[in-house]
Amino acid sequence: MFLFHKILDFSKKCVTFVAMKAIFQYQDYRLYIQEFYAEQKEKSGFTWRDFAKEAGYSSSAYLKLVCDGKTRLTAEGAKKTAAAMKLGDFETQYFLLMVEYGNAKTFEGRKKAFEEMIALGKAQKTSIMGGDFYTYFESWKNPVIRELAPALPHAKPSEIADLCLPEISAAQVVETLDFLTKRGLLEKDKDGLYHQTEKSVSTGPMDVVPEAVRTMHKQMGDFAMKALEELPLSERSFSGMTMGISKKNYDKFVAEITDFRRRIAAIVSEDTETEQIYRLNLQFFPLTKNIKEHFKK
Repeated sequence: MFLFHKILDFSKKCVTFVAMKAIFQYQDYRLYIQEFYAEQKEKSGFTWRDFAKEAGYSSSAYLKLVCDGKTRLTAEGAKKTAAAMKLGDFETQYFLLMVEYGNAKTFEGRKKAFEEMIALGKAQKTSIMGGDFYTYFESWKNPVIRELAPALPHAKPSEIADLCLPEISAAQVVETLDFLTKRGLLEKDKDGLYHQTEKSVSTGPMDVVPEAVRTMHKQMGDFAMKALEELPLSERSFSGMTMGISKKNYDKFVAEITDFRRRIAAIVSEDTETEQIYRLNLQFFPLTKNIKEHFKK
């Protein structure tokens, strides 16, 4: 997942050759173009003018402007650029989807493009960078069963399914367990018992994960509304505050929420027994427009 650097010593001088990653390890088409350019420049003195000419652009600086985020590739421009980089059929399809993903203006558009990137990778028996994390965070079933399965030694999938409050089938439990074990999020020992490989799963810095996390937040928000209506106070805790704050205090509140989550995670990591699976939602969002910004207009 990192650039490979090969150092060769010639007459006491070090020359570094940078080999690009495979295209399916990228989600940012601008970064892919930039690293392609850097590799070609290192090999042969390739220039942005050369690159633009091969892609059929009249402006010699166009692709540099794309990489700098000052403009974007069109669908047609993506095809010309892919051809200039001499990408194969699969690579071209993936590159075009990266452009679609990067240019999408809506959550739904980004989600659709990335799911097509994952599907293309599966068709080519290739694991798309970030695809496993995307799949994990896209459904509530993954984190719930990841917690539940280790707490139920020798439980049948139907028994695990019966414990879930959102209804789920035994077949869905089997599918989820298969995904979790194949991706190393659970491991099954010789006695058939499941164990977590890590106590927690983080989204990390992946650019694609927020699309999936947003889907999970929607699911969990729906479950929270249902819990508010159906569960007794002894099994749920709901509270809220409405307040007027400054931007300075907003940053302080976010830092406090982050610290609180860390303290909760520490308590959970010390717990050796699981009796029930709970979800904690922390929501902090505006109910009005910014007063100062609004009255500047």
